[in-house]
Amino acid sequence: MRKNLTVSLFVLMAAVLVLSACSPATPVEEPVVVDPTDAPTTVPATEDPLAMYMPDTVSGDIVTAGSSTVFPLSERMKQRFEEEGFTGNLTIDSIGSGGGFERFCVNGETDISNASRAIKDSEVESCQAIGREPVEFRVGTDALSVVVSQENDFVTDVTLEELALIFSTAEKWSDVRPEWPAEPIQRFIPGTDSGTFDYFVEEIFDNDDALILAASNTQMSEDDNVLVQGVQGSPYAIGFFGFAYYQENADTLKVLSLNGIAPTAETAESGEYPISRPLFIYSTAQIMQEKPQVAAFIYFYLTHVNDEILDVGYFPASQAALDEALAAWHAAVGK
Repeated sequence: MRKNLTVSLFVLMAAVLVLSACSPATPVEEPVVVDPTDAPTTVPATEDPLAMYMPDTVSGDIVTAGSSTVFPLSERMKQRFEEEGFTGNLTIDSIGSGGGFERFCVNGETDISNASRAIKDSEVESCQAIGREPVEFRVGTDALSVVVSQENDFVTDVTLEELALIFSTAEKWSDVRPEWPAEPIQRFIPGTDSGTFDYFVEEIFDNDDALILAASNTQMSEDDNVLVQGVQGSPYAIGFFGFAYYQENADTLKVLSLNGIAPTAETAESGEYPISRPLFIYSTAQIMQEKPQVAAFIYFYLTHVNDEILDVGYFPASQAALDEALAAWHAAVGK
């Protein structure tokens, strides 16, 4: 009996071992192989399309000429442009708006034309004749200033009609108002190539320059500093030029109100001051595309001009005008 039980246990254990050997092993997970082409990729940041127009990424020559009024503003923007990294050669000549358009539209010598008035149809035609299509950029506002010496103690305000007399047929101050001195009027005015001259004649003489050109005791100059010195020299002198030149010499000059309105940022922007005017620079799409440094300077000008314009002595253009100028820039460079 004991022998049979021992045999039975042996057989049972053997069967268990056999069944264990025959049972399937616990499955082992195979590693998953990922196709690299299916793996997610990091999308690089979009390159700034305007990076090529930053001051420190462009070089070469930029040639600018034109308005003596716009000159100090362009000089300030040149200084800022160079401080931001531009290492090329940027020249700015003060020769008057008309002279600037001649160099830009007739001779084709400049990349940018500065102007204190809008380009004339005849000047556009001259540009087109040499294959240039001018693009206009509004950069600011000027309150054209009529000034006398601080030594002048009798005039602070004139009407537009009196202003026309002062710069034309009146020989003495007393010819304008009897209570004013019977002293000859000494006139200092911009030259005929100046946009300031053109604008003054348009607003005060209805585009007829015959009277102002025939006035006695008149000295003309394209250099506003010469006009400043002339007015400073006598209590009976009078002149007109951009507000920046008055502001720079406010300790020796006195600016007149016109029709009771003084030139300020508010009256210039609103047009309430009778002889406020827009300031411009001009170029072409072809120049800007062929010379990225020109496009870069204009873009820098438009995006930073309001940081500097009040300090220079002019007033900002409206945001709408600057937005329109920037839209013209983008259209010109195709960005």
